Amino acid sequence: MPGLPPIGAEIPCSRLAINTPVRYKGQLHSLDFRGGIKHRVDVNPNDPINSVRLRVVGHRVSADFPEGVGGSVTIEQNEIDVDAKSTLSLTQQFPPKYEHRDILSFTMIFDQPEGDPVVTVTKEPMVLIGQLTQYPPRGDLYQLEKPVELVDPEDETKVIAVIEKFPVKVGGL
Repeated sequence: MPGLPPIGAEIPCSRLAINTPVRYKGQLHSLDFRGGIKHRVDVNPNDPINSVRLRVVGHRVSADFPEGVGGSVTIEQNEIDVDAKSTLSLTQQFPPKYEHRDILSFTMIFDQPEGDPVVTVTKEPMVLIGQLTQYPPRGDLYQLEKPVELVDPEDETKVIAVIEKFPVKVGGL
């Protein structure tokens, strides 16, 4: 019988986001991010019967800039997820359907051949939404709810980059 994953389980998933449009220093780049994420399953006190919270306990994806630009970009969890906001909800029993709202705050580092790495942080958390028929996902496509602004950690009014879309396939890769 399908259902929600057990409380305390840790679930690693691969991530692949091809042709991700990232605007950096006024230029639009198409980047291919690869990596993974790991969630720990927690009780959702708001709806303990039909959903669970997913605490991020590891998240890292990276991409290389195209030839001619050079360098790389790394997205990494910036701290332990103490207040899990991500949820997995069972929206239909049979056939099973789930909605996964993956809410992520992270550091994004631009490492270029010239100069020091440029460190940015999410101004607001990234929200990815997946409509699933099983959990963990097996190559399911998640969509970005809205573009994500990345700012200077010393000056949150200074937008350095924007992730315009993040079409990420999760799991089973």
